[in-house]
Amino acid sequence: MVANSITRGWRITIIVITGFVILLIAAFLFLDTYLTPKLSAKLKNAVLTGSDSLYHIDFSKAELHIWQGKAILNDVRLIPDTAVYHRLRRQGNAPAEVYELEVKRLLITGAHPLKFYFKKQLDIDQINLDQPQVRVSSYPVKKDSPGKPGETIYAKLAPALKSVHVGAINLRNITATYLNQTKPQTESYRLKEMNLAATELLIDSATQTDPSRTLFCRDIVTDLHRFSWQTADGLYLSKVDSVRLSTRTARLVLSGIRIQPIAAAAFFARDKKERDRYALRLNSVVLNNFDYQSFRKQQELNVARLVINKGDLEIYSNPRGRPKKTDRLVTYPNYVISHLQTVLQIDTLDVKHIDVVLTMVNKKTRKPGAISFVNTTGRLLNITNKAARIKLKPNTSVDLSTYLLGKGKLDFGFVFRLNDPAYHYRYHGHLGPMNLLAGNSVLVPLALIKVRSGSLKSLDFSIRSDAKTSAGKVTFLYNDLKIELLRAGQEGYQKKGLLSFLANLIVIKNNNPDDAGTPPRSSGVVYVRPPLIPFFASVWQTILSGVKPAVGVGKAEPADSKKKPRKAR
Repeated sequence: MVANSITRGWRITIIVITGFVILLIAAFLFLDTYLTPKLSAKLKNAVLTGSDSLYHIDFSKAELHIWQGKAILNDVRLIPDTAVYHRLRRQGNAPAEVYELEVKRLLITGAHPLKFYFKKQLDIDQINLDQPQVRVSSYPVKKDSPGKPGETIYAKLAPALKSVHVGAINLRNITATYLNQTKPQTESYRLKEMNLAATELLIDSATQTDPSRTLFCRDIVTDLHRFSWQTADGLYLSKVDSVRLSTRTARLVLSGIRIQPIAAAAFFARDKKERDRYALRLNSVVLNNFDYQSFRKQQELNVARLVINKGDLEIYSNPRGRPKKTDRLVTYPNYVISHLQTVLQIDTLDVKHIDVVLTMVNKKTRKPGAISFVNTTGRLLNITNKAARIKLKPNTSVDLSTYLLGKGKLDFGFVFRLNDPAYHYRYHGHLGPMNLLAGNSVLVPLALIKVRSGSLKSLDFSIRSDAKTSAGKVTFLYNDLKIELLRAGQEGYQKKGLLSFLANLIVIKNNNPDDAGTPPRSSGVVYVRPPLIPFFASVWQTILSGVKPAVGVGKAEPADSKKKPRKAR
């Protein structure tokens, strides 16, 4: 009897439990069916309210699985209302960017729909979007709206939601179209193979003013692969292998940068503006402490330290280029910085292992000559056009080390005065020992001069300049200099025998100093820049005007002369 009673008790218990489970399953199935449209309506209302009616979200189907904590939205579209955006612009409250989104399937996992429905708390572990189509339109915004109480996103969401938390948001294989409408002509870019991962999105009463978060996220990491675009005139194709941005570390890394022009003959035939042709290859560019928000909203470039690492720059001077008819003051670095349309502040710019090759063409002989600066490394400080920053630090400094023609070590530095109507600057440099025969690759085609022998001991210069005048001192020390004067012919170059002999015998001084124990010749130089001479040509002409007297072409003075050169005005 006792055993039968126990068996009967277990049977009743099992029946009760089974019945409870069935009721629970039925309840969840009911909730899935009942709550899905309710939650869909709440979600749509939250997006509309939170964006001040700027955005509304739409989807063809919503699937809610309470047991699994999962929700699936199909054919999702986030659509901006252009009329609302223009109203916000008139009020001065418009965002810098407007987004459109289309995605076939949006998967939400680790969701807590009951908390959302009953407590107005949106709590989700993860949101995944695969192959979304994104369109971003960037508009000019003068400054951030100062905001008023009740205007924050949290305040707008508060009637519908007390808080929003998403552990991770992953967008994979994004196709993005970016329209830059901050300039007179709209610029369009199309990005593929892009991923975005946002972590710890939290919108509540505390995070709305948290400066450590970007768009309420603890971190947003963007990866872009194989980005390329072509200039409107078709002369250049630019490529970037990868771009990675982390908002938490404020670090932007660009790798595999290439700006490739079309073939030289086609370039100069098609370019009606008679510009120089250039090509650029860089292994990496790293922006540390990059202010993403100011770049996104106001297109300002604020970087604590920018590092350019390994690469080469080739510049090919236009052989058909005609002298400009306007003052080439516009080529001065301090002029260029002050007249940039982009607001700029780079505290430190480090250049590491860059090769620079400048190719010019003798317009009479049509022969090219190239001068190279190999393994260029150095640092630039305080590159800015911000008035407040210039008031505190009025100068930009440049210190670089390179190998001229890959042979002689050249150390030089510039200091440019910013926001200065006279465009004052100064520079100095030291070129170490090298065989002067290395210069024939430049001298023969461009100057029709060939060095037969000669060794450079040193070249030193110290110059002060402004937009009109340069003045300073140049010392050029060398041994056993002998040259040949050439003429260009159809079959190459021919030596001007008599003139070469006379030049070496009468004009050219073979050594500086002439004899051991005698002071070397140095030159106090004054160079007045013709208005059509650009910046680097002015620097070269100033140094050359000091080198010529040292070798016997012009006047020179002993290094210990007490006569001082005239100062730049």
